[in-house]
This record gives sequence, structure tokens and C-alpha cells, in this order.
Amino acid sequence: MSDLLPTVEIEPASPATASVIWLHGLGADGHDFEPIVPELRLPRALAVRFVFPHAPMRAVTINGGFVMRAWYDILGVEIPRAEDASGVRDSATRIRALIARENARGIPSERIILAGFSQGSAMTLHVGLRYPERLAGLIALSGYVPLAATLAAERSPANAATPLFMAHGEIDAVVRYPWGEQARRQLEQLGYAPEWHSYPMGHEVCYEEITAIGEFITRVLGD
Repeated sequence: MSDLLPTVEIEPASPATASVIWLHGLGADGHDFEPIVPELRLPRALAVRFVFPHAPMRAVTINGGFVMRAWYDILGVEIPRAEDASGVRDSATRIRALIARENARGIPSERIILAGFSQGSAMTLHVGLRYPERLAGLIALSGYVPLAATLAAERSPANAATPLFMAHGEIDAVVRYPWGEQARRQLEQLGYAPEWHSYPMGHEVCYEEITAIGEFITRVLGD
């Protein structure tokens, strides 16, 4: 597994019985959401391992071709319309490998939550809704559905009813709020039941959102 993405990991006090794989946004890295873990206030009994992978380095068109960590290229300002399909699918393969590594470490897929912010949120939805084994839950923050036209044909019945937490800032100027709402509507039309949260913020996270995420993780892993 030498080709696995590098990761930042936080282990629980007792041997892990569940995992959260959390995907960062464009230009960030695996350390970006590391400080959020204690703020989630999860019960110690859940014994959750947090895995924060570093996205591959690639040139990003919208940033003048500057090389940075990105799950896929961003080709223009109308993000959902001009998509790097090959980049999305390449990163999806890498993320699935991280899920498989958690399986190899003794965590079954139904005890794994896939989470992400912005680009990481898009990848969470892309991978999670297509994954062939049931996952514990999906957390999509300030994102959208990438390759939306292919979802209906490629989605997996294994995750048709998987708990799905979606949140978006109402004044987000990067991944615009209407794009998040459009994603929610598309998923509802396909029969999903996302738990939707909106907050008076930009392209960021807030305390109320973090609290809600902690409650969601506790609920889906505590059942």
C-alpha cells in the first residue's frame, strides 16, 4: 500500500472501533481539520480514529496553473459546469483505497464515515454514494455534487439510505449557496434524505455546525 495518500491520523484512547476519513478543501492539507476533533465532543466510548489525507499535488487552472493540493482541477468559476472528470475519478480511487485500508485495520465499512469540506465535500458525495458497501454516514460541508449527470446510473444501492449530513454557508462566495441547494434537491429527487443545515457564514465552518456534526457522528456510530 505504498501508493496510499499520506495522512494525518488521530487515534482514540482505546483501540479504534470506527473511523472518520475527512477530506480537506482546495489548497489545504490533512492538517486543516485536525483541530476540530476535540471540538466535536464525541463520547470516549465511540473510539473513533480520524484520518485526514493529503490530496495529491496538481496544477489548478483557476489559480493560474499553480501547483497545490487538490482532489481535482478547477477549470473555471462556474465550478459545477466545467469539471475535471479524470481528476475526480483518480482521487475517488485513492479515497476508496483509504477505506480499504481501514477495513484491513479491522474497521468494517459500516463503521466508517466519509466527510469533507468544499472539494473534499464533493469527493465525499462522489465516492460515498457510489461505494459498493454500506458506510456509516456521509458529511458534506460547503460542497456540491460533482459529475452530477452520472450519479443516477453509477450510485450504489448499498448507500441509498446511509445517513447524510449536508451543511452550507448562506453567504458562501466560493461554492455558492445555490449550488449546495441544487445538490440537496438532486439528491432528494433520487430518493436520498439529506439532513440539511444552513448557517449565516461564508466558505467556512462555525461553532454551531461543528456541534451539529458531533451530534451526527455520535448518533450514526452509536446506533
